Amino acid sequence: MATDELTEENFAATITDNETVLVDFWASWCGPCLRFGPVYEKVSEAHPDVVFGKLDTEAYGQLAGALQIQAIPTLMAFRGGVLVYREAGAMNAAGLEQLVGAVAALDVDEVRRQATPAAEAGEAGETGAS
Repeated sequence: MATDELTEENFAATITDNETVLVDFWASWCGPCLRFGPVYEKVSEAHPDVVFGKLDTEAYGQLAGALQIQAIPTLMAFRGGVLVYREAGAMNAAGLEQLVGAVAALDVDEVRRQATPAAEAGEAGETGAS
């Protein structure tokens, strides 16, 4: 199996310890999720350098809620620990392949650099208000 089961215990480490991560948020009762699952699995097999995780929103509802998952399936992509894509709805294999390629092609250093100014601006605002 080329996909990893994500839980509340391993979610954060999976995102931060891997350069490119896709996460499929799903539930066993969700028809579109069940149709998307085999597509996700098949595409994952073609990309051993990318972590493909699945998070069961029924089993880990608190985490799904904290991540504001409001519809399933929802797909998130992380590059260098930074969320770079989030979309609800199933996707066909060609679309998923295109997404994987686009996310993997992102310059991880640039993604982190772009994420950092927002955090630094918040810190600067706090410092300036002191």
